[in-house]
Amino acid sequence: MKRDSRLSGVLHILLHMAQHQGPLTSEMLAKAMDTNPVVVRRIMGRLRDKGYVRSEKGHGGGWTLGCDLTAVTLRDIYTALGCPSLLAIGNRTEAPGCLVEQAVNAALNQAFRDAEALLLARLGEVTLATLSADLHHHAADGPLTLDRVHAS
Repeated sequence: MKRDSRLSGVLHILLHMAQHQGPLTSEMLAKAMDTNPVVVRRIMGRLRDKGYVRSEKGHGGGWTLGCDLTAVTLRDIYTALGCPSLLAIGNRTEAPGCLVEQAVNAALNQAFRDAEALLLARLGEVTLATLSADLHHHAADGPLTLDRVHAS
């Protein structure tokens, strides 16, 4: 199963936006993430629908934050993305009538539910402000421009 890195990518974008004065275009954000601007626009549209970002069209337009970093958790962003799968592992289902497979899957299902609940709880404890503060701690020796943070 391929890993879903949308949450990590969106958090990346939001931190860039928090450090930048004024709007950032989809092209600028896509370059920072090494992805396509269409991907950025699709994801940002979901965040705009939840009020986490704003967009302005036309010359000088782009994406800006629309939220207070202290009020938005990583779980909020995860939910805005449509709650993608948290775990890249799953059950074997080749022989659903097999009693052994049923016992194994029942045990694994409970472990998966427990792990997801723990991860969701942790995501609910971390705010965007926490991430921003950590970024500032690591880059205390200068301005946090797009070029500078990606040169490291």
